[in-house]
Amino acid sequence: MNAMRPAAVAITLALVVACADDGATAPRPTAPVTTAPVTTAPVTLTLLAYDAFVAPESLAAFTKETGISVSIAKGGDAGTLVNKAILTKGNPEGDVLWGLDNTLLSRALSEAGLFLAYQSPALGALEPAVTALVTGHEVTPVDTGDVCLNYDKAWFIDNSLAPPTSLADLTAPRYEDLLVVQNPATSSPGLAFLLATVATYGPTNYIGYWKELRENGVLVVDDWDTAYYTEFTAGGGGGDRPIVVSYASSPPATIVFAEDPKPLEPTTGSVDATCFRQVEFAGILDGTDHEVEARMLVDFLVSERFQSELPLTNFVYPVRVGVVLPPVFEQFARQVANPLTVTPDDIAANRSTWIDEWTSAVLR
Repeated sequence: MNAMRPAAVAITLALVVACADDGATAPRPTAPVTTAPVTTAPVTLTLLAYDAFVAPESLAAFTKETGISVSIAKGGDAGTLVNKAILTKGNPEGDVLWGLDNTLLSRALSEAGLFLAYQSPALGALEPAVTALVTGHEVTPVDTGDVCLNYDKAWFIDNSLAPPTSLADLTAPRYEDLLVVQNPATSSPGLAFLLATVATYGPTNYIGYWKELRENGVLVVDDWDTAYYTEFTAGGGGGDRPIVVSYASSPPATIVFAEDPKPLEPTTGSVDATCFRQVEFAGILDGTDHEVEARMLVDFLVSERFQSELPLTNFVYPVRVGVVLPPVFEQFARQVANPLTVTPDDIAANRSTWIDEWTSAVLR
């Protein structure tokens, strides 16, 4: 999930391999991560991730304990990442894909042979509502987040204007030329925001709402990084749009990454009434030469150690039950109580149609 996560430098972590394949058919559980490699052949796993992914420091511990190196390869927004995975199906560019989300899940799972099913022994420690989304265990849930409107507090104060409190507000003349969103055809938060409008206005009326946004000067860009870091007034890139589609967990990052003395509260806010719940998954790509090692990495991605680092590296919420959130999250980024949702079946049946309708109404 692409929360306010500064682009990280691609990293390569070190050393030798862990266990060899036992030849059984998937799905099948694997033993917990072990510190005793059983072969001497060096193995490097490639983790494919979206551009905003930040590798938690604990990945170095995974390498130290298992001898399995992990190289991070980034490939655009989550939508672009999934498109690439489908185009290279059977001959993947990596071993494990991080960042497929519930808005794209049905499309990815409809592609037979894209992922190797794997039932991690850690599934019982994860939130049941998210594990229930993938009954065939093709992918494993790794985090959640709420895609919401974010706004620049200082801009609204300086301009003596109240920030929006709903989707409907955005069509008012006072918010003309203030909003930047992501293209739902290329961006997972963009698709999540499109689905938020479907959930709010219904499948027959949402296009009318988007036509009003177009008339009110909405700006569309391809990905979250461009929207936030370039076009958003609080993103550091000199942008002129004080409202952006981002995450409910983005505001704490304005404290965490601020120079000293740090602000006592976030400099941006989020609009709860606009939030759409997003769930992200990791999956083992069919065609990997290192299936057993890839399973071990998936197990580690849902371990308590890795999950506890996600809030302050990727500004998302852990899916492992009982992981304690950092104080800045507890205070400023508690999960939205009643987020907007669209059922996976409805997304599967209508996603392409909704994107095509949106494209015709907004971009043409």
